[in-house]
Amino acid sequence: MGNEGLRVDESVQLTKSDGRKVLFDFDKIISTCIRAGASRNLAEEIAQKVFEQSYDGMTTKEVYKKILRFLKDEHYPKIQNRYRLRESIMSLGPTGFIFESFVGQILEKHGYSIESIRSKLKGQCVEHEIDLIARSSTNNRYMIECKYHNIAGIFTGLKETLYTHARFLDLKEEFDREMLVSNTQISGDAIQYAKCVGQDVLSWRYPKDNGLEKMIEDQGLYPVTLLHLNKNELDAFSKINFLLARNLLNVNIDELSRQTGISTTRLTTLQSKINQIL
Repeated sequence: MGNEGLRVDESVQLTKSDGRKVLFDFDKIISTCIRAGASRNLAEEIAQKVFEQSYDGMTTKEVYKKILRFLKDEHYPKIQNRYRLRESIMSLGPTGFIFESFVGQILEKHGYSIESIRSKLKGQCVEHEIDLIARSSTNNRYMIECKYHNIAGIFTGLKETLYTHARFLDLKEEFDREMLVSNTQISGDAIQYAKCVGQDVLSWRYPKDNGLEKMIEDQGLYPVTLLHLNKNELDAFSKINFLLARNLLNVNIDELSRQTGISTTRLTTLQSKINQIL
């Protein structure tokens, strides 16, 4: 790469969606491209191309769009679609109901058994609606709170960890462990508090090297929204809890068409897309 040994460039400050300023970071672009399936050479080439078109004050959203454009121009649709993972999760909204079901399916693929979704339990003080109740492979019963954001740049913070722990304490007779799951990054204060009270946290890039995105990428558990669904299609899939794109590879297309009202032609096209991505 033209900037041998240079990991950030102080001449270019990018603007994040929350208004914060960050330096142009080659390593971050390279690592995210590699996670999406790019070779190191391709990832470095893309980072250099984006840098050459960058300017002081450019938004991180513009950087993201440029990366997708370069991947498209270089004819890497598989990598381009994988790179859209965070965006596709945010497309599950606008509410968090679908995200809760999606998280349940991710956890199931990683050894948890899901007992219920959005169930009401009476605590010592008040009644609570619990997003997910799950049992781990070690037989611990988990109370799981899902925090979903459909706007980039929002951190899950101390308020969410405090809220989750307070509910856990009121329901301590029912559960062995508590977990907070979020599709965005988690703040340092929230991590510190969660560690202090023994709360498990699963979010974007946390825990390090085993965050939500890693759990999804490792087993190809991409949401159906990665396939550029329209609202009616997403609603149809959601109603039958069909949220993992890979499930299209092992399904009877005629039966799925009857269940969703989506044409067999369209479903076959979606099946072809996910086969290409995986």
